[in-house]
Amino acid sequence: MDSELASWKKSSYSGVEGDCVEVATTPERVGVRDSKDREGDVLVFPRDRWVEFLNGLRHSG
Repeated sequence: MDSELASWKKSSYSGVEGDCVEVATTPERVGVRDSKDREGDVLVFPRDRWVEFLNGLRHSG
């Protein structure tokens, strides 16, 4: 695991069972992992692509 992505945050919308994702950010990158499998794989995105993804979600409704 990359030590730069050490500060993980879970959404306040997360379910009681922990069925959510966690996100860790740096100035350049965003890591995403399954909150139920914290030792599992991590997806890492360039920060600008992550912002585009979130904006797409906000405007897709």
